[in-house]
Amino acid sequence: MTLRLLVVDDHPVVRAGLVAMLGEEPDFTVVGEAADGSEALTRAAELRPDVVLMDLRMPVMDGAEATARLRQQGGPAVLVLTTYDTDADIVRAVEAGAMGYLLKDAPRAALADAVRAAARGETVLAPPVVARLARHLRSSPAGPDLTAREVEVLGCVARGLSNAQVGRELFIGEATVKTHLLRAFEKLGVTDRTAAVTAAYRLGLIEL
Repeated sequence: MTLRLLVVDDHPVVRAGLVAMLGEEPDFTVVGEAADGSEALTRAAELRPDVVLMDLRMPVMDGAEATARLRQQGGPAVLVLTTYDTDADIVRAVEAGAMGYLLKDAPRAALADAVRAAARGETVLAPPVVARLARHLRSSPAGPDLTAREVEVLGCVARGLSNAQVGRELFIGEATVKTHLLRAFEKLGVTDRTAAVTAAYRLGLIEL
């Protein structure tokens, strides 16, 4: 299967570099580019990519807002790729629904793997980002009462495991994994895996 990618960045040189690098992967096809969040929405609707690589700080519409709108519309997975790793940037992007958050100094192989993981619906967070989330968000008030199994499942998801891999590790069926996740989503007040992992970090329920 070939993954269709949309690259969004307001710097033409950065876009060109990403397009060239990602285009060398045999299972990737870069179907388009955009220079800001507003253009990203238009191009995503036209091109229907599987994954959008999204910069954060851009003119017209920033990456977090564009990510939120794409996810509200049931659009493609969004992988944030930025030079910024401040707490506010990370929290905004993850809460907007980004499937992952990588820094632009990530090795090529790590970036390619992150794109594939995002396309599978898996959470991908750079180690510095995980550390900031854990430190910054755990100061929030205690939250819902998750079962021990729900916490175990979320811990596996935080490590980037798919539902099938979680099931194998915990010796439960994939359907049971999905049930635990859905119950955890409801208790945490979220609708996707990335937001659930973020909420669990915030509440101090899981660690890497």
